[in-house]
Amino acid sequence: MAEPTQVLDEVLDDLRAETEALEGVVAALPAAGWGTPTPAPGWTVAHQIAHLAWTDERALLAATDPDAFRREAAALTAGPDPAAFIDEGAARGARRPPDVLLAGWRAGTTALAAALAALPEGTRMPWYGTAMSAPSMATGRLMETWAHGEDVADALGVVRESTARLRHVVRIGVRARDYAYAARGLGPPAAPFRVEVTGPGGEVWAHGPADAAERVTGDALDFCRLVTQRLHRDDADVHAEGAEAERWLGIAQAFAGPPGQGRARREEA
Repeated sequence: MAEPTQVLDEVLDDLRAETEALEGVVAALPAAGWGTPTPAPGWTVAHQIAHLAWTDERALLAATDPDAFRREAAALTAGPDPAAFIDEGAARGARRPPDVLLAGWRAGTTALAAALAALPEGTRMPWYGTAMSAPSMATGRLMETWAHGEDVADALGVVRESTARLRHVVRIGVRARDYAYAARGLGPPAAPFRVEVTGPGGEVWAHGPADAAERVTGDALDFCRLVTQRLHRDDADVHAEGAEAERWLGIAQAFAGPPGQGRARREEA
């Protein structure tokens, strides 16, 4: 079993690579391209990058000044719409000139990686859903970078190559199973599920007991799109054995916060 520091180093390396991959999609965009609408209602390409930059800033605050993060989070979520601050943060960032927005995102991801690497082993930092270890936070940032990169790629008509970095998104999607239920006010199943999905190189990423009665199998890319709500359940090459496993695939979310709207079926889009 890998040491915790090795795990963190691996995730941070993959987070850097995922960030660079998305940067390669947007860096050469003309100014008008940043205003391209994405599948997220009301969000342009600029909103997507601004959201990533804003969330990196919040994660950096959680890592370096957890008490200040707790105060800020309490104030942000105290209003009648406790999730409104997410759209507001993206909108503020999207108003910046593209070069300023891009430079700020680059600087923020670098600062966050350094802060996470410097945390004492075992440190848990506050977050909007639950406290996070440094590896978990890095995995969460990778998942969000990939997922919002899907939105950007869809908007621009770019086909991105799938990589083994998807294994991190699979893992966080599986680990967030119970959170998806809780986000909807539902009690999670007591028994664990078995998840076996096939990665882009034919490798199988497996989680949970091999003899579990409830099972999920299929394509890793579609599983990742499903748990990040970038693909409608009916369009996913992901298969459930067991009623509860099927129920989970209909509500799965790998991200903190309230349930998202998800995507329409392709034939309806």
